[in-house]
Formats: sequence, C-alpha cells, structure tokens
Amino acid sequence: MKYCKICLEPSTRPGAKFDSSGVCSTCKAQKKHDKKNDDQLKHSILNQIFNKYKKTPKQYYDCILGVSGGSDSTRLALWLKEKFNKKPLLVCCTYPPDQITETGANNLSNLINKGFDVIVTAPGPQTWKKFLKKGFFDGNYLRGPEIALYSSLPQIAIKYNIKLIFWGEGGGTTKNFDEKINNPLDAYDGNNLRYSNTLKECKLNWTKNLIKDRAKLIPYTYPTESEFKKNKLQIIYLGNFWDKQAFTYTAISSSLQGLSLRKDKPSNTGDLFGMKALDEDWVIINQMIKYLKYGNGRATDYLNYDIRQGNISRTEAVKIVSKYDGRCNEKYINSFCEYLGIKKNIFWKIIYKHHNKKLFKAKKVKNKFIFKPRFKVGIGTYD
Repeated sequence: MKYCKICLEPSTRPGAKFDSSGVCSTCKAQKKHDKKNDDQLKHSILNQIFNKYKKTPKQYYDCILGVSGGSDSTRLALWLKEKFNKKPLLVCCTYPPDQITETGANNLSNLINKGFDVIVTAPGPQTWKKFLKKGFFDGNYLRGPEIALYSSLPQIAIKYNIKLIFWGEGGGTTKNFDEKINNPLDAYDGNNLRYSNTLKECKLNWTKNLIKDRAKLIPYTYPTESEFKKNKLQIIYLGNFWDKQAFTYTAISSSLQGLSLRKDKPSNTGDLFGMKALDEDWVIINQMIKYLKYGNGRATDYLNYDIRQGNISRTEAVKIVSKYDGRCNEKYINSFCEYLGIKKNIFWKIIYKHHNKKLFKAKKVKNKFIFKPRFKVGIGTYD
C-alpha cells in the first residue's frame, strides 16, 4: 500500500492509478482540469449541455436530478434553479421505513416545501431486505440498494421523456479521472455508469434464488444501452461544475436554509461534517467496511477534496484521517443486526471474512474483532 504524494489516495482503492512520480490520476487530472476550467468556463460548458438537451414546448422539466435527504441534493437543486433558472424534476429512490432516518425525511420534505416537484420511488421492503442481507454476506450490503437507486433515474426519464439526467457526485469528485481524458465533457459523462463496480453491467443473476416473483426486479432493472440510445438519454455528473470558491463544507451547510445535518459526532460516525448520506445511518457501517477493505473511509474522501482545493495541508489531513477513518459506533451495528435478524457474532464473522488481512491485524475480543492497521496514514504499510 502506498499513498499519493499530493493527497491521501491509497493505492488499494479500486481504480487507483499513480504516475512514476507517485501522484494519483485524480490529482494529476484535477491540476490539469483547474488550469483549463475556471468557474466561468464550467458554467459555459454546462449551458452548452442544457442547449444540446433543451426541453421541447411540451415538456415540463429541463432535467432530472437524483436526490436523497442529503446536503448535496439540496445545494444542487437550488443551484440549478437559482443559478441557471432551470426546472429540475427531483427523483428519490427512498429507503424502507425501517432504514430511512427522520433527518433524511425532513430534508426531502424541505425540498418539496421549497417548491420542487419530487417523485419518490420505493422498492418492495421485503425484497430490499433480502438483497441487502445477501449483499452483506457477500461483502457489499449496498449492492441491491444502489442498483435500485441508479436504475430509478433513467427509468423515470424514459417515462417522462426527459433526456438530461444529473447525478451530484461522479467524474473527478470522488472517483479517479482517466489520465487520457482530453475533452472536458468526458469527465462528466455518466453513460458508462452501467460498467461501474456497483452495477457490473446491470446483471441480476445473483438474485435468482432470492425471490420467485420476477416483477419485484423492475425497480432494479437498469435500462439497456439500446433504450438509452432510443430515448437519447444523457447522464451528467454535476460534482465538478459546482463553483470552486463556494465549495467548502461549512459554506454549504450555512447556506442551505432548512437543511438538517447528522447530529452524532465524528468519533461515532467517521463523518467529519455530518453531511453525507443523511437519509440512512447504516452507511456508517458501509464506510467502516470500506475502510477495512481498502484502508480509506469517509474522512479520506472529504479531505482529499479539501487537499486538492488547498483548504487543508496534507500533514493536517493525515492527523484527522488517522483519528476518524473507519469509526462506527456500536449502536449502528446493533440496529443493523436487528434489521437483518442476525446475531452480532455473525456480523463480526462476516466483517472478519471480508477485511483486508494485508492492511489490518485482527484480534478477537469476546464476540467481536478489533482491527489494528498495519499501515500509517500518508506513508503506507509497514515493512
């Protein structure tokens, strides 16, 4: 395991690439990107996209924006409305009642109260639970929920004859750029999402033995490439279009009136600003699992962006990441186990099974495991 010399991107992260000088592809492309694209140019590019996929007189909406009960949803919905004078149709694939948080529900209501039209899709709770449990035992409990989430937007777009689809993150916001990208639009193009690690070409073979009624798979069915072409769908990641000067987490949180944030402290959640995935709490478990697999969690994701924007030094970020990455309070584990109907010792056996033994030394204490890093943040694995 090694780290980028500029940020805290680890080589163990899926898709991570480093050049001969030890700089990750995201930092390298970000530097190139920032030289070419100031905020004025980014807005110009976005306006070109709007013009290319301009709504017809018979259409009510300029675009679709995927939303949840989080901060990104609120800021981007307001940004499209106020900065570009656009009318987005907001689409939310919501969690079942057992999983959705009051904070998330309130934030979604806040969007409706601000005048946005919102369509909420809700896959069957029992099917959802089966897929979530299967995913957890296989090492990724969000596999089923994320497929439903990503499928909902193009499905609604086809239904309402809307061609332009926006996701908040993507491109270079949290994922690696391809170093070969020359056309700026390529960094924002999300039509290859079907080939991502999550969707895995949208195959649902793994669900065959879980349900008998195949109609239950409709919410999990991602439109085919031919359907995308026929309906002229285009997915765009909005993350890199956001005004760089305004993109600080404190500025975002203070500017979004009516937005509720996560109240629990970072030592319990690993979420430094309490701003991510506010509509459910088990994402904290998912971030712990990600940390135990790859050596990076939510704190790394936050601070890598801030390092690249010059908001924090790498040295200071190392201290914060070392303190908070992978944190997950026992109360979240308890509620997760109760939902799935499993005992905590089974939970920890699954966690142990999927942790990265090269990165962590595991010690069993009573019915759980304690994981000690075999690496030092910002430096890498010990010899």
